[in-house]
Amino acid sequence: MDKPTAATAATATRLRAIDALPGPSGLPLLGNLLQIDPPRFHLQLEQWCREFGPLFKLRAAGRRILVVGDHALVATLLRDRPDGLRRTLKLEQVGLEMGLPPGVFGAHGDAWRAQRRMVMAGFDPAHVKGYFPSLSKVSQRLGVRWQQAAGQGREIDLQADLMRFTVDAIAGLAFGADVNTLASDDDIIQQHLDKIFPALARRLLAPFPVWRVWRSPADRQLERSLVEVNSAVAGFIAQARARLQADPALRAQPRNLLEAMIVAADAPGSGIDDRLVAGNVLTMLLAGEDTTANTVAWMIHLLWRNPEALALATAEVRRVMSEGDAADAGTMTLEQLSRLDYVEACAHETMRLKPVAPILPLQALHDLTVGDVRVPAGTVVISLLRRDSVSDDHLPHAARFDPGRWLGDGLPGQHGAAGRLASAAKRVSMPFGAGPRICPGRYLALLEMKMAMAVLLGRFDITSVTTPDGGEARERLSFTMMPVGLRMRLTGRAPARGHNHG
Repeated sequence: MDKPTAATAATATRLRAIDALPGPSGLPLLGNLLQIDPPRFHLQLEQWCREFGPLFKLRAAGRRILVVGDHALVATLLRDRPDGLRRTLKLEQVGLEMGLPPGVFGAHGDAWRAQRRMVMAGFDPAHVKGYFPSLSKVSQRLGVRWQQAAGQGREIDLQADLMRFTVDAIAGLAFGADVNTLASDDDIIQQHLDKIFPALARRLLAPFPVWRVWRSPADRQLERSLVEVNSAVAGFIAQARARLQADPALRAQPRNLLEAMIVAADAPGSGIDDRLVAGNVLTMLLAGEDTTANTVAWMIHLLWRNPEALALATAEVRRVMSEGDAADAGTMTLEQLSRLDYVEACAHETMRLKPVAPILPLQALHDLTVGDVRVPAGTVVISLLRRDSVSDDHLPHAARFDPGRWLGDGLPGQHGAAGRLASAAKRVSMPFGAGPRICPGRYLALLEMKMAMAVLLGRFDITSVTTPDGGEARERLSFTMMPVGLRMRLTGRAPARGHNHG
């Protein structure tokens, strides 16, 4: 190794240690552990970032944690995965302790690369287009459920219904399973899935692992739920293997994500077994249910509170739906969904203001430099993904819900300043992450969001969207960030007769 030069030595002396950073004061030994309010942890971190700056420290039982709120540094960290940073060891330990099989979400290094290839094979856009009829069927069921609620004048538990939609969609798209929770309130798999993320969040932020010495009723219920979920996942895999064995042609043209993943896993030298396939099936069930459903719920809330944007989104959906057969069929074609530019802008603006993952804890695999801070291997680094995207220092009127800020590129008359605004929004907002580990399901997630909004705005008028206190929806972090207690009322509308241009 070359001998350090005077210049590199001088640079090294200018680097700060994490201990030299500002941060909230805490208690001896425990540090900041007892200050953490798990449902509001993301809000606490954002407030501390305003107080102490974009690089500050937390202390947890003798360990130093670096918190990063600068979007450019966050993007650099995200691009340094999977070799420079990984998901935290604690996440891996808690997940395995709970009985969650390993998947691409928690993998790193060569294990991540092997699983990423398998998962990306299933999310290939050509495959996703092939799954569209299944998504269309599920969206029809969502429309039927909401039509019944509208006809009865009944209030809709918005997130519960959207979770049913996303569970049915991901089960059909990913596994070829028709679970149909939308047609019944007896949604067994969803009731079990809903216990996993909250338990994972509680245990990750718990100051003491109480569950290891005393199992509460919630802990025992979690164990039963995980047995049920793992059994369902094993059933999905067995059914998919049976289909592939019965029809070998499916290996060339798999009909769902799971079949595509099994084909990729069975390739020579893949390094993937059915346990890893199961881990990724569960990852898709959890991520596909929770993240998309919460984003759509946030979008409906924000549109209701911004009537001009709601009117523009509604007009776009009804204009596109009136073309072709969508007005009669009640759903749009894939090509029609691709023309919902303003609705897609609403989705991006929602994810900027209300990202379901506002924080991302990672762990350094080797010594790093973050800004002017020296970060030893093993240090936990928490990235704040929302901090700059809601700051007026980076976007004008950053707190405002303005979908138009995403429409500056490629639209007639929308060059110059509008184009720069769109570019800035895309640069600062990273709801799907960045770098090699950017979310593989982002195309599918946007497709589900647009389909749900097409059903809502094309077939109904929104009468009200309410919160428990009548104000802005409260944010609650439960591994993902969700709105609390959104309720919606609808009235049905007679579909306009479309013109078939075929």
